Amino acid sequence: MGTLTKQEVDFFKKEGYLLHHKPLFSEEKLDQLNTIFEEHLAEKGDKLSDELDTPHFRDKRLLDYLLSKEALDLVEDLIGPDILLWSSHFICKDPYKGRMTPWHEDSSYWQGRFDKYDGIVTIWLALDRSNKENGCMRVIPGTHTNGFSEYEAVDKSVNTFHAQIKNMDESKAVYFEIEKGECSLHDSRIIHGATANTSPYRRCGYTMRFISASTKMNLDRNPGWKFWLARGENIAGNPCENI
Repeated sequence: MGTLTKQEVDFFKKEGYLLHHKPLFSEEKLDQLNTIFEEHLAEKGDKLSDELDTPHFRDKRLLDYLLSKEALDLVEDLIGPDILLWSSHFICKDPYKGRMTPWHEDSSYWQGRFDKYDGIVTIWLALDRSNKENGCMRVIPGTHTNGFSEYEAVDKSVNTFHAQIKNMDESKAVYFEIEKGECSLHDSRIIHGATANTSPYRRCGYTMRFISASTKMNLDRNPGWKFWLARGENIAGNPCENI
């Protein structure tokens, strides 16, 4: 066992998420990440602030965070020692106008890209304080055993996605209220979302997505995608930038 306790690992396996109320990186390292984010934000052009996807494809400085011991020690406790870096995303909800994130499963948007979905975990690192007021993430605990629910269309001008899961009971939601520098972890299959940010406070996070290296990629469904072997052995033999 590494960074997480046995109780924390057992909780994650049962509920599909975990709140890690400890700083993931040093204050100096977090400040540098914020500087990198501000640069990307200033250069985003017509993109919305929540659309800064796969920034590490363009900015290799982010690999210092994505392939860091701090991040990988957390992930290894949950999916084992053989890990691929799959994706990252700056998700910033601007004050007063940050869009709602509808109820969804990450796995549903990735259907057909992998041969299995039980070894994918996301670290959601808070670059700002994240709470109910500014539209923090929320999940429905224990909903990570399926990953492919029934969806219906929604208005993408006020939502970050074009569809949402039907017939949700929001009374079961757990809200991820975390401080700047802390993080949450969630299984790719869990049902989650976020309300809109109607507060005067920005809500920005950096998602770092990892996948078990035993997972086989469907390369036809991942055109131009870049993977890195983050730790351990490349068991399934997927093409990686650093091999």
